[in-house]
Amino acid sequence: MSNNYPLKRLCDVGVSLLDCEHKTPKPNVSGYPYIAIPDIQNGRLDLTNVRRISKEDYLKWTKKIKPQAGDIILTRRARVGDTAVVPEGLECAIGQNLVLLRSDGKQLSQKYLRWVLRSPQYWVQVEKYLNRGAVFDSLNCREIPLFEIPIPPMKIQQKIAAILSSLDDKIEINTRMNKVLEEIARALFHRWFVEFEFPNDEGKPYKSSGGRMIASEMGEIPEGWRVGNLRDLVTFSYGKPLKENDRLGGPYPVFGSNGIVGWHNEWLVEGPGIIVGRKGNPGIITWSPYNFYPIDTTFYVVPLSKDYGLHYLYSMLEKLQLSHLSADSAVPGLNREAAMSEQIIIPQKNVVKIFEMIADILYSLVKTQDEEKRDLRTIRDRLLQELLDGEIIA
Repeated sequence: MSNNYPLKRLCDVGVSLLDCEHKTPKPNVSGYPYIAIPDIQNGRLDLTNVRRISKEDYLKWTKKIKPQAGDIILTRRARVGDTAVVPEGLECAIGQNLVLLRSDGKQLSQKYLRWVLRSPQYWVQVEKYLNRGAVFDSLNCREIPLFEIPIPPMKIQQKIAAILSSLDDKIEINTRMNKVLEEIARALFHRWFVEFEFPNDEGKPYKSSGGRMIASEMGEIPEGWRVGNLRDLVTFSYGKPLKENDRLGGPYPVFGSNGIVGWHNEWLVEGPGIIVGRKGNPGIITWSPYNFYPIDTTFYVVPLSKDYGLHYLYSMLEKLQLSHLSADSAVPGLNREAAMSEQIIIPQKNVVKIFEMIADILYSLVKTQDEEKRDLRTIRDRLLQELLDGEIIA
């Protein structure tokens, strides 16, 4: 713990807590992001699967509290105490069990606040004020402003924020690069297996170069391809339940329907692998390059043939958008038999083999960038503590 900087309560250094609307708007096909707990990952916002709301609802939900760039979003339930920063240019509303923290800037830099709320000192405060519940743990809005954090002089706050932000910028560059690589893989899949413009024997696009097409119940498909069902290529196996306390620590990611929900010291499935959301966020497809533990809100994919590799199957499942098969209930779920019966076009093995080789290169680069990100996060988090201890900046 810090010995060099005084501990002060958030409410005493000009930090305001802004509470959310305690109700949820209807989802919309397009519109403004409505930030929920699953959209906060590793200290950042991930808007990949964010709910969208109409302009009318956006105006209602931001009348009381309108997020602005630099605000800290804090989770009060589920993954209690996780935080993320509202980036420049994002117009959004925040959902239930989230609050905003905003400094007036007189004693506490907003950029420093971002980092101190990732520190060990902060997590001590979370544990101190945590309300243990039968279903969910939670933080009380009245108690969060009582959190005590180390407060160095403003110039040192700014230096700490600048050093840590430079590392975080590199992490963000890697994240963006990975999105580009993944989009290349998706575009290639669409070009080859949806538009049927895979290379023919002369290396030219098959369909537009006069490749023979045959009729099928799913429309015209290349000669030698066929129509089948998802069960011809894969099966879905059920994830296993895991006690809440078992999700802490360890090198193996624990996957729920919203992605990584924790870490464990044991794995259930040898990676790489594909996870399919079963409950809560049904049909969402996630890729894990590592050994992993899928919990009971998910399926994991078991290929039935080595001729149809995981990269092809991942792209194919993404394209299928299985979420349309979810049952209409209080907790939507993906029916495995309905998914297995989904009609698909099954390409010739030689085309899949070439795609798999290219995709493997792309996803190997993604994995390398991910590993670098993990190393950078470790360096950043260790440096954070040393900076707060006053061991580097005087």
